Amino acid sequence: MSRIDLHLHTTHSDGSLPPIDVLALAGKAGVTALAITDHDIVDGIPEAMEAGARLGIEVIPGVEISSCYGDGELHILGYFLDWKDTELTRRLANLRNSRHDRNPRIIEKLNELGLAVTYEEVRALAGTESVGRPHIARVLMNKGYVTSAKEAFDRYLAEGAAAYVPRALPTPAEAIAWIRAAHGVAVLAHPTWIKESAEGLYRLCDKLKGEGLGGIEVYYSTHTAQQTSQYLNIAKRLALLVTGGSDFHGVTKPDIEVGVGRGNLKVPEKLLDPLKKAASV
Repeated sequence: MSRIDLHLHTTHSDGSLPPIDVLALAGKAGVTALAITDHDIVDGIPEAMEAGARLGIEVIPGVEISSCYGDGELHILGYFLDWKDTELTRRLANLRNSRHDRNPRIIEKLNELGLAVTYEEVRALAGTESVGRPHIARVLMNKGYVTSAKEAFDRYLAEGAAAYVPRALPTPAEAIAWIRAAHGVAVLAHPTWIKESAEGLYRLCDKLKGEGLGGIEVYYSTHTAQQTSQYLNIAKRLALLVTGGSDFHGVTKPDIEVGVGRGNLKVPEKLLDPLKKAASV
């Protein structure tokens, strides 16, 4: 059964597998097209494209940009963007630098709580310039302080948890503008993460559409049938593109697999052509 997966992470951000291994898993899952959407970085795209060419899998250049929304975050996916665009890469580099400012402060808080963790350990594990809280979670797991990434976030790293530290982020409108300036299509990621009522989410999507949003991620590993139906309805009402993906990360989300999410995810191939057409306008 062929399928697409438009939301995947690699070791270039907070995934645990390099692009070549993610592509291999995609091939086994029957994925015909995918998007590498690492957080605030596009460095994994060329390796993925090379592997995709060998395996016969179309690789869509993408990114996932974190933006601020109230006291939390809202993520914007970018597709078919010019990943070599110098202004885009500069902006993403600044975002990653904000992580480097934040991460040592998280480590300090963990140390104050009695957890022996260093930022050097975190950066060594990450092996990339896009270092984030999932890497800290993996170090906490490796040292036996927690048994899962979820426990690490619930106890220490999530908003409101003991070692949480906010960071400087663009607004959703700015993140959308960055993607559009690089000739990409901007899509709202995992709307279930946004703590809004159904009508509140509709109003938010309407506002973001006015700021250049092109689509909404309807199909997602943790969306219920009811949520999927709700997001399809929002997309229809606002004439937004529909996308979907697993949000594969590897060890930090061990129950989510490439292409199939928790086992029953299927992102329809027919969603790809409208996305391509929107990118070519």
